[in-house]
Amino acid sequence: MKELVISKIRDGTVIDHINAGKAILVLKILGIDENTKETVSMVLNVPSKKMGKKDIVKVEGLFISEEKLNKIALIAPNATINLIREYEIKKKFKVKPPEIVKGILKCPNRLCISNAKEPVETIFYISVKNGQVVAKCHYCGRNISDLTKFIV
Repeated sequence: MKELVISKIRDGTVIDHINAGKAILVLKILGIDENTKETVSMVLNVPSKKMGKKDIVKVEGLFISEEKLNKIALIAPNATINLIREYEIKKKFKVKPPEIVKGILKCPNRLCISNAKEPVETIFYISVKNGQVVAKCHYCGRNISDLTKFIV
């Protein structure tokens, strides 16, 4: 069996157990693009006993804000966050989608008040059904199951 080797990071964040194919969206949520100064490692479609395949993201020198963590939990509800200091895992926890998110998702309903150019912040109620995150708009009641298309 071949082994995947990715160098350790001194200080930063490792996001493991990302749904396969979602690591690029995680980088977008984190604000990481071709202009980033941080050292970033991204691995796609790694074999996983629990998930079949998974993605992993490592970012040197970055510690995730709660807002960004909430966004990641919406697209990768099984993700594990490892906070690294001096090459050691100092804190490890699973993400948990919040019950309510504000200003993170855009409602797909064009007739929703949140899309009417009014000063209304979007509000969605979050639930997990069969391992998938579902969001329900506070204003129009529209359900969204593929949240990746509607993250602001």
